[in-house]
Amino acid sequence: MIRLENIEKYYPQGLQKYYVLRRVSIEIKEGEFVSIMGPSGAGKSTLLHIIGMHDAGWDGEYYFGDVAIHKMKPKDRAEIRNRNIGFVFQSYHLLDHLTVYENLEIPLSYRDVKKSEREAIVGDVLDKFNIVGKKDLYPNQLSGGQQQLVGVARAVIANPKIILADEPTGNLHSSQGKEIMELFKRLNDEGTTIVQVTHSDVNAAYGNRIINLADGWLKD
Repeated sequence: MIRLENIEKYYPQGLQKYYVLRRVSIEIKEGEFVSIMGPSGAGKSTLLHIIGMHDAGWDGEYYFGDVAIHKMKPKDRAEIRNRNIGFVFQSYHLLDHLTVYENLEIPLSYRDVKKSEREAIVGDVLDKFNIVGKKDLYPNQLSGGQQQLVGVARAVIANPKIILADEPTGNLHSSQGKEIMELFKRLNDEGTTIVQVTHSDVNAAYGNRIINLADGWLKD
């Protein structure tokens, strides 16, 4: 599904280069639940954002299925990202000026889904995530756990092939975090590929494979 070959990312530092990632080659198969782990500064989030096509300033080769992402223009990459990838962030990234319903509707608008279809899909997801009663509330009226639940719902509403999650339980109480991880496990069991960045061995145990990074390098 995803294949990275010799991915490198660096920032100029005077006459030197500060490398965040060095010669990273990995493959993620459809249906996997992969955890990216390592100490702070290891390059975990950078790798996730490259996989998610948010970061374009890197060297190497990236294949999404048969598509050579590294050869594509930013606009074409964005189209593939919007159609195939859902994101869950530690800080939720909900739009404060929109209601829960409106936050969920946005990813569907990227895909030119008709309004009547959007209403049906949002209604189904509100029901699936047990947040029908929250649909007219704004993010600041929700608890952290509820906001992250909406964040996961938004990530899956357009039926992406892969969900990328960056420390998805980092701001939550343990019980709320467990609820989110159980939800990820259920989505993975239903066929969604998941890649998460985590410091938690407990969260990593929900997946089936761990990718370890240290100082930008892959570790065995």
